[in-house]
Amino acid sequence: MGILIGLERVSHEWPGKRVLIDQTIGINEGNRIGIVGKNGDGKSTLLELIAHQIEPDAGSITYRNNIAVGMIGQQDHLCDTDTVCHAVVGDTPEYVWASDPKVRSIIEELLSDINWMGTVGELSGGQRRRCDLARVLVGNWDVLLMDEPTNHLDLHAITWLAEHLKRRWQPGQGALLLVTHDRWFLDEVCEHMWEVHDGVIEPFEGGYSAYIQQRVERQRQAAVMEERRQNMLRKELNWLAHGAKARTSKPKFRIDAAMELIANDPPLRNPIELKRMAVGRLGKQVIEMHDVCCAYGNNEVLHNINWLIGPGDRYGILGENGAGKTTLLKVMTGALKPSKGQVKIGASVKFGMLSQQLEGLSQYDDWRVSELLGRHKRYLMVDGKPQSPEQLLERLGFERREFPTYIKDLSGGQRRRLAILCVLMEEPNVLVLDEPGNDLDTDMLAVLEDLLDTWPGTLLIVSHDRYLMERVTDDQFALIDGRVRHVPGGVDEYLRLLDAQVRPDADVRKGAEAQSEQAADCAPAAQATTLSNAERRAAKKRFDAITRKLEKLSQRPDELRAELHALDATNYQALLDKQAQIAAAEQELEELETEWLELSEILGE
Repeated sequence: MGILIGLERVSHEWPGKRVLIDQTIGINEGNRIGIVGKNGDGKSTLLELIAHQIEPDAGSITYRNNIAVGMIGQQDHLCDTDTVCHAVVGDTPEYVWASDPKVRSIIEELLSDINWMGTVGELSGGQRRRCDLARVLVGNWDVLLMDEPTNHLDLHAITWLAEHLKRRWQPGQGALLLVTHDRWFLDEVCEHMWEVHDGVIEPFEGGYSAYIQQRVERQRQAAVMEERRQNMLRKELNWLAHGAKARTSKPKFRIDAAMELIANDPPLRNPIELKRMAVGRLGKQVIEMHDVCCAYGNNEVLHNINWLIGPGDRYGILGENGAGKTTLLKVMTGALKPSKGQVKIGASVKFGMLSQQLEGLSQYDDWRVSELLGRHKRYLMVDGKPQSPEQLLERLGFERREFPTYIKDLSGGQRRRLAILCVLMEEPNVLVLDEPGNDLDTDMLAVLEDLLDTWPGTLLIVSHDRYLMERVTDDQFALIDGRVRHVPGGVDEYLRLLDAQVRPDADVRKGAEAQSEQAADCAPAAQATTLSNAERRAAKKRFDAITRKLEKLSQRPDELRAELHALDATNYQALLDKQAQIAAAEQELEELETEWLELSEILGE
């Protein structure tokens, strides 16, 4: 495995901040590296240095002879007067690129809805991004540098891109360096992590999940990081270890090691207690949608939607770009009147809205951060403790010295964090977040998730960040062809439904029909199936029996885990036996829960 690019004693400084200090590190053949760090710590600068777009203040960056390096940055450099065709394939003759199946598949996936001979200047922001991404992907590069490649991509395109990058090179060939806040994408694609912080590049083995584990372990051993940051990371490990299989696919670290780290941690959130608190704040009615339709001219975006959202429900809304998710949020919250049907909103409902464009913050551009904080209550109860707006803003990554800054001078990530705080300080009981993870680095995403875990109210989130989506919501719903449907399998099931639409072969149709039967309505429980009286009595008897058994066995895995941690750490056979008992108990619970769901749908419970 040879070295492709070497960084030797590299230093670089921007006005007022040193981002790299005397760093030496190499990029080898076969490396798939994810780069993480706080906003402003130098991730994008590092990529630009490696790409030779800027020169370091000190040190050198050398390439192995004749290697080709391609890069996609956060901003494209496409020419507005170019055709899409020329922007993507340049002067390459059509018979050359059209005969290459790899190039054709990239163009079909990313640009199928774009006029191939239209000009770049006519494209939307999202279309320009896909055009620039296609331009880079069709090239033959030994090293590929990507800065936030998932920006403006929907979940289906993000999943396709992950699969493309995993099979782009043969094992041991090529190299990929990737900056992104999408933690699922990092875990899916990367096998190594670099953390850029305090002027250093700190390498970690494994993907994002392994990085989290190693980082916590280093912090525990060195005891140099503050307790709040440690608890946040341990909480994330808790979710990674305890989450449903659909939410922890392909973990690249040992779950038993994670369990040892979090043995004494409380659960991420207590859904029963949060539900009780939400009912107290909201009453029984939150949002009811009956036969709701919404159209823009002849284009019907929402079609006959029936949906009941209750107190304490934590729902994620999935959908492709342009599917109508933002329109759905506006209709649900009363900001947009439906063209047909009725939306009932509870009398005690108080919405807290965070839009993608942060319109609510723009009106305060000439204010200082401290002046905006002064508009709100002096204290807010968080995790059972009173906290001031200043304390919460520090928790979201601001420093006291930044409080006098004008809002118009804040970075995109700072503006989003400030907007999130302002929404929470209004103390809504229904929180509606449209792409809250945009512009946030991975640390700030974890802080946001930490805040949302104990938020007592109804939560509705639209996001293309599947990690954030499945981390803070209890159920996911998909907006497909203007209809809302429950997807019990989360993002994975949603992607299967999309694939069934795109490639409706016999096997896919069969799977889609099975999913359709399982989730025919947007509520988790489907309409009751017609049964004879005898069949209904038998099904009801089995349903009640399973309910009692679930109540009896629900704590069994946790009891076995406690027994596991009480065992002698050197008795490997006993540890293995106890792990097998835990796996068997979890399998039994999963089978019972599946049968319970099927019976509840049949009975209409």
